[in-house]
Amino acid sequence: MQTRPLGRTGLDVPILAFGASSLGAEFRRVTLDETLASVRAALDCGLTLIDTSPFYGRGMSEVLLGIALEGVPRDAYLLCTKLGRYDLGHFDFSARRVAESIDVSLHRLRTDHLDIVLCHDIEFVPMQQIVDETLPALRRLRAAGKVRFIGFSGYPQRIFRFVCDQADVDCVLSYNQYTLQNTRFATETLPWLSARGIGAMNAGPFSARLLTDAALPAWLKEPESVKAAARQASALCRARGTPIAKLALQFSLANPAIATTIAGSANPANVRAWAEWAAEPLDDVLLRDVQAIFAPVRDVGHVEGLPENN
Repeated sequence: MQTRPLGRTGLDVPILAFGASSLGAEFRRVTLDETLASVRAALDCGLTLIDTSPFYGRGMSEVLLGIALEGVPRDAYLLCTKLGRYDLGHFDFSARRVAESIDVSLHRLRTDHLDIVLCHDIEFVPMQQIVDETLPALRRLRAAGKVRFIGFSGYPQRIFRFVCDQADVDCVLSYNQYTLQNTRFATETLPWLSARGIGAMNAGPFSARLLTDAALPAWLKEPESVKAAARQASALCRARGTPIAKLALQFSLANPAIATTIAGSANPANVRAWAEWAAEPLDDVLLRDVQAIFAPVRDVGHVEGLPENN
């Protein structure tokens, strides 16, 4: 698997990382065998950066990852987890909870250190707390050797400058905003991050199933005009013999300013297919035609989090 440097961290990360949200049964029921097999497939295929959170399965993802990684040499993979979001509406970015959350994650993941820790979905809280309380607490844990690198994640592009203008972070994670349909992360934020040496991580290349052939979930927040364009683009890809998911993943992986793109599944066959796609060339003609379909709705998204954070 090709690697890229993650900002100034000194880490070389695979361009495709394994997202463990599915291990927490966030989208469907999963079995222990599926969980173990998907993690093994990820490591076998070079997806050696693994992303999780206490929010995923309300702890289940971290617990199952700890089991799946038992016996694997610690230097064979990188662990990224998060803190601050623990349920759909439960957020706690206090310094006290930061310390507790790290210790719980270390216990669940059966490790003595975390490579990357991100403040999770900060757009749902007054963000000045992240600057004044949460990140300083994380720096203390970094000094104690429990955490190597720190940052934050979220959806609105405004959050990245708000925090990074006031605080020193190693990396950030944007989700669903560097895809075939929505490239705001690239146009509004990536050049700014690159100039400051902040590592850029991207999640959600399939945009919550929008850019797949699967039925669109009822909870998908994108406008109907975006969904209609996605269905049209999917039909075109099928007619050309390429799943739209393949094109979507390859497009996200192709941007050299993005260190890694995170995709997750509890199905090992999906993981292996993604690794194969990552090694294949992008179909530039198909990409051009799909982007033409998305042109009328390019960068159209939804509001996430507190209004003042958008």
